[in-house]
Amino acid sequence: MGKKGKILWGFIGIMLLFLLAACAEDSTTSAPANDTSDDSATVPTAADPDNRTVVVGGLYDITGGTGDVGTPYAEGEQAYFEYLETKGGVEGLNLVLTGKDYAYSIPEAQKIYQELRDKEKAAAILGWGTGDTEALRQQVATDQLPFFSASYSESLKNTKESPYNFLIAASYSDQGRAVLKWIKENHEGDSPTVALLYNDTAFGRSPIEDIKAYGKEIGVEVVDEQVIDVQATEAQSQLLNMEKKNPDYAIIQQTWAATSTILRDAKTLGIDTQFIGLNWASGEGIIDIVGADIAEGYIGILSHAFPYEEQPGMAEIKEYLDSKGMTIDDIDQKFVQGWSAAKIMVAGIQAAAEKYPEGDLTGPQIREGIESLQNFDLGGLGANVSFSADNHAGTEMTRLGIVKDGKWEQLTDYFSY
Repeated sequence: MGKKGKILWGFIGIMLLFLLAACAEDSTTSAPANDTSDDSATVPTAADPDNRTVVVGGLYDITGGTGDVGTPYAEGEQAYFEYLETKGGVEGLNLVLTGKDYAYSIPEAQKIYQELRDKEKAAAILGWGTGDTEALRQQVATDQLPFFSASYSESLKNTKESPYNFLIAASYSDQGRAVLKWIKENHEGDSPTVALLYNDTAFGRSPIEDIKAYGKEIGVEVVDEQVIDVQATEAQSQLLNMEKKNPDYAIIQQTWAATSTILRDAKTLGIDTQFIGLNWASGEGIIDIVGADIAEGYIGILSHAFPYEEQPGMAEIKEYLDSKGMTIDDIDQKFVQGWSAAKIMVAGIQAAAEKYPEGDLTGPQIREGIESLQNFDLGGLGANVSFSADNHAGTEMTRLGIVKDGKWEQLTDYFSY
């Protein structure tokens, strides 16, 4: 399936999403892996009455402000659990992923989290956004539920304040520092100058002060900041203000929608600043939205692999897709990112089950299992991750890519600032 087919497939999926939500508001029926409707989507692995059941809760953004990247990410998480089911599950365990769309609303996330904890008896959580993850972290610590977020906020690295939160990719701040390091080492001419373009959410603001501090440390001057809404359809006024400072580079902390608006309007205005996006501002969606000509030369953080990259870890994904009559053209990098998060979570649960072979697995036991993962190999789907009791930041490694001839190409290997 090509790009047009992908767009049609996505449109059909959205229509089905709303149809399912209208017809099955109170349904508790198990859903297939790609059902990310705003009702609960439950993916069990192969059930065995003699096995121990472990429920993992999911918080998804399908219909909210970051649903452009949240939808394929959630599909990737659910697909991994369904893949395990097709392989006969995990020995000794019945794994169940059950989650809901919270539409990027913090109060709704808190409500759904309580349902997952109390009604579904979740022992661990696969979450999503920065604002809701930070709002929940004290509750998560009290409830002792290990929590993987799709937010890579630096604040979540503090194990004293966030003892049950884990990061499975380089933090936004570490990504920003890596970008500055690359600029410092590769810029030609006078000392480089940088602008920061971000949205006024916890996600958007998360790395800004750390990027500015690191810029001062290494001699890269941040000359401008512009706030652009996460769903902006126009950014010319902010870009014209930025242009007055004439930065050599502009770092974008957005998702696909606003990033595409920035690139399109910059092209219209003839701005020749080099734009560089952090991980949610990178991916195939940028090219699909603005086209290859406008995206050409755009640089971004590539935290995870693209489906077309020849990585060992893609073999499982291809096997799953083949069982569904699908190909790698039907998924994107954010799907791979969600799949990777689920894979790491399951590995932590398996480690806990081996250490505690009897009785129901608890949140603290699963946390120990995750903390035991050392140099866990994702087969190139992302940087290897390692955890410990005093370090829940799985990695500081990330890489950069660039759009060439309508396709993302790797610009650097994985590196740390």
